[in-house]
Amino acid sequence: MSIKPDHWIRRMAQTYGMIEPFVEGQVRAGVVSYGLSSFGYDIRVADEFRLFTPATGQLSVIDPKAIDDRAMAPYQGEVCIIPPNSFALARTVEYFRIPRNVLTICLGKSTYARCGIIVNVTPFEPEWEGYVTIEISNTTPLPAKIYANEGIAQVIFFEGDAPEVSYADRKGKYQGQHGITLPRL
Repeated sequence: MSIKPDHWIRRMAQTYGMIEPFVEGQVRAGVVSYGLSSFGYDIRVADEFRLFTPATGQLSVIDPKAIDDRAMAPYQGEVCIIPPNSFALARTVEYFRIPRNVLTICLGKSTYARCGIIVNVTPFEPEWEGYVTIEISNTTPLPAKIYANEGIAQVIFFEGDAPEVSYADRKGKYQGQHGITLPRL
């Protein structure tokens, strides 16, 4: 398995629509950077968020097998403020189509990590496609700003032998997701 460089990512995006929209280089001036880098692609967070809120008064536990939709309040805007010691879900600006012989790992950007904001994204499996749902945790005792349409994490692409069964073959539960997708069982 090998990590893929910028020219491979560019070719896959431009020829096969692996990343749409695709930004050719790093956009950096006055923003949290995004776009193509040497060995990855820095994704952007869209302006759609779901903020965790225990405000319903009904929640005593978060259950990933039966998430209460009321626990996640919708919010749309250019800046999202995540409350102290809380989190939000968001989605990427980019839509991904992962080739059958590729697996990705996604890591949060250091600009946010150095402020106590942790980004979690699970791997994009072979032949998965959709907008990526992103979990953003504010680990600080202060409110934290997230800037929509700017960088949030870096995707690293690994190419290997194609698996016998891909995510699409097994009809994965998050295949083709378009909005922020809450946990599914």
